[in-house]
Amino acid sequence: MIQTDLIIIGSGPGGYEAAAFAAKHGLQVVIAEEAFAGGTCLNCGCIPTKALIHDAEKAVAVPNEGAMRLAAAIDRKNQVIDGLRKGIEALLGQPSITFLHGHASLVNANTVAVGEETVKAKDILIATGSKAKMPPVSGLSPDEIRANPRVVTSEELLNLSTPPQHLCIVGAGVIGLEMASVFRAFGSKVTIIEFMKECLPPMDQELARRLRKSMEKQGIVFHLGCGLQQVDGDKVTYQNVKKGTSETIEADCILVATGRQANVEGLGLENTSIEVGRRGIEVDDNMQTTVPHIYAIGDVNGRQMLAHAATFQGFHAINHILGKTDNIRLNIMPAAVFTHPEIASVGLTEDKCKEMGIACAVRKSLYRANGRAQASEATDGLLKLVCDDQGKLIGCHALGQEASWMVQEVATLMNFDATADRLAEIVHIHPTLSEILLNAASH
Repeated sequence: MIQTDLIIIGSGPGGYEAAAFAAKHGLQVVIAEEAFAGGTCLNCGCIPTKALIHDAEKAVAVPNEGAMRLAAAIDRKNQVIDGLRKGIEALLGQPSITFLHGHASLVNANTVAVGEETVKAKDILIATGSKAKMPPVSGLSPDEIRANPRVVTSEELLNLSTPPQHLCIVGAGVIGLEMASVFRAFGSKVTIIEFMKECLPPMDQELARRLRKSMEKQGIVFHLGCGLQQVDGDKVTYQNVKKGTSETIEADCILVATGRQANVEGLGLENTSIEVGRRGIEVDDNMQTTVPHIYAIGDVNGRQMLAHAATFQGFHAINHILGKTDNIRLNIMPAAVFTHPEIASVGLTEDKCKEMGIACAVRKSLYRANGRAQASEATDGLLKLVCDDQGKLIGCHALGQEASWMVQEVATLMNFDATADRLAEIVHIHPTLSEILLNAASH
């Protein structure tokens, strides 16, 4: 039996960053992983997607070479993953960390079985992430999916070396839109079916609509307000909710991107008094479960399904274990979707303010008014700052080139409770797209 201060189950961004942070602060750590170091984000999520997005931008200029360029992009993506995975394995090989490869499950509230090994720990941190969530329709049961090679999740899609002739995507969220951008660039015909009336429901809806129209100009077809009814071989049947009519399309590849669900099966949670809710493992603001010395971070608690959320939830949990306070504000969580153009967001939208009864003012700036945007042929874009009745920044939403960079700047300022007027007084380099922020703040 191994005895340790902390065992972490899962080596994704939340798990491996927490392990390194805990070791740095003097804890002896065991980290267990049943698949590959780096978790979903590195191996079949954020990183491979961004690698393909990078190569897809180059493929747009040579539309007749999509198949050849995708094969090369897949090879490069795999090289990127391999290199980063080795780096994480090296990080987890430091003296204060023991890396165990195998399935981990809770024997009781203090003991974890990892393969043939048993680990007893003072504290336990669960960071097992999430998996693709399938809608309950005909053709998408586990057995039916195994029998139909045309149905894939993003994990399988990221390993296709030949672009499908017609890719049908169910779901217009982050994964669906990023994959649509990638495979349209590599030459696939792309159709998206979405139940909601607009794509990216959590985002600012004016910007989401602008993004959709931009993607439609690229040849991507959207069927909004449509519910999936059935998948049968290469046939996808959906219903227009408003009209009550059904249609069927054929596609040689069907990506189901209707969200993700917490990975809680097989963890032995039934051997403890840990509570699991609709979204995942129930935690408080310190990431503690209903068993105080067991923590859960990242997708498995369902609070904020973002890799960087998992990382900083992990830091916050370790600080709580160490009895240290921090200034991590998990309520200020920037996010981006790396479509073309990209869209990014932090804080409250105007619609959310209205829903919550919060008085707000919105300051806008168009990309086309910016000199760098004109010089770079990046004039398609809009940025919105949301301020409360005191002028304090409470949100930023941007569509266009480098949107994520500008939203990150505002997220930083929000952590210090800055106002838009204070932003307007900060010197920015000229000529840059970040001057779009200055223009919005000055209005």
